[in-house]
Amino acid sequence: MISLPVRIPRRTAPGPEQRRLASAQWSITWRISLVMSVIMLLVVAIVYSVVLFAQRADAERETQWGIRHNTVDSPPVCMWITVERDGVVRSTRGTPDGLPVMSSLTAVRAGAPPVLERVERGGETYTVRTAWRGDAVVQAAYGERFQRADREHLLLAFATAESIGLLLVAAASGMLARRAMTPLSDALDRQRRFVADASHELRTPLTQLHTRAQLLARRCSGAEHPQALTVELQRLVTGTRQLGDVIDDLLLSARLSQSPGSRDPVDVAALAEEAVAAEDARAQSMGLAVRLRQGQGAHVVMGTAPALRRVIAALVDNAMGHTPLGGEVVVSVDAPRPGVVSLSVRDTGVGFAPEEADRLFERFARGSAGRGRRFGLGLALAREVVESHRGRITAGGRPGHGALFTVELPAARIADAAGEAIPRQRSISACLSVVARQPGGPGR
Repeated sequence: MISLPVRIPRRTAPGPEQRRLASAQWSITWRISLVMSVIMLLVVAIVYSVVLFAQRADAERETQWGIRHNTVDSPPVCMWITVERDGVVRSTRGTPDGLPVMSSLTAVRAGAPPVLERVERGGETYTVRTAWRGDAVVQAAYGERFQRADREHLLLAFATAESIGLLLVAAASGMLARRAMTPLSDALDRQRRFVADASHELRTPLTQLHTRAQLLARRCSGAEHPQALTVELQRLVTGTRQLGDVIDDLLLSARLSQSPGSRDPVDVAALAEEAVAAEDARAQSMGLAVRLRQGQGAHVVMGTAPALRRVIAALVDNAMGHTPLGGEVVVSVDAPRPGVVSLSVRDTGVGFAPEEADRLFERFARGSAGRGRRFGLGLALAREVVESHRGRITAGGRPGHGALFTVELPAARIADAAGEAIPRQRSISACLSVVARQPGGPGR
């Protein structure tokens, strides 16, 4: 028994709206984390300043107590006492190099007020107080080594706490942002479903209306009917076709937002050639020239052929609608750099101001010049299609110098294109093999 290969559906990529929601979620997460980090740094700075102030006040009190009560032979921990009496200087055993501070002893002995200072000796910091005690000048030097060690331990503890706190804050803010975005995501889903359902329900009656308008226009096109009635019927046919195009655009937009569809190898050059050929008759009636320029190499991308065909048609239609009599529209397909397929549509029409480049891709945006379809959905839909294919679309132009629309899409890798073609070949071979083994089949 021959089993036909089963193709496992690929996991659909998130649409542009889902990517924007995810980007907003990450933005909220890192902003909250940044604010909490700043708050924690301020707390650390305040606590460190308070500790530093308290330690220095404690060192000053220790030196004052040492001058009043301690002797050279019995100083407290981390303190060294120096006594000068009648020109004889005695210091605590093991006094560090650079101590005592002889300049302070000389100044106080000469009648200066008590001196309180902080000095650096041998890489260590000392709080030194020099004052009279009875008939002797006494100097107490308090070493801040243990205080500095306490501050370093405090900073290490704060750094560890802040790192753990930031991780917890990032996790919590991410979860809260995700929950906050869930209602918005649901609302967008409901909106897409409404557009899809409304477009689907409106398509059938609009199609029927368009067909009946066509039949009526043909019956009334004879000489026995007034010319005005024929013109109005033709306008009715045009209007119903335009309404159908709007519904198709809305339906395609909703489908692209919900699911980009299957990905198959698509030859962009072939689609461009079809679009140019399809507009040949209309271009001649409008007095325009529509040309195709194809660069060297392959121009294959992984995507949805109907959606990409709609993009090219919208760009060509937009260019023709804004190009006057005798103008030219050039559709170019090229591979400007490895891994990229480029499609550009250039016209010699009215152009637009550079600051309007981004606004052109907004829904229902209307230009100030041109003719043709003016619903504001064509370019917006083109951007949605291109973004759903992991590409980008840009516009450039100047008033009176035409416009240039460029679409860049990731080129299909050879492995991807071959991977899509091999299952089809195997499926066809398997089906032919099954038919050949059936009674009365070609194999007999």
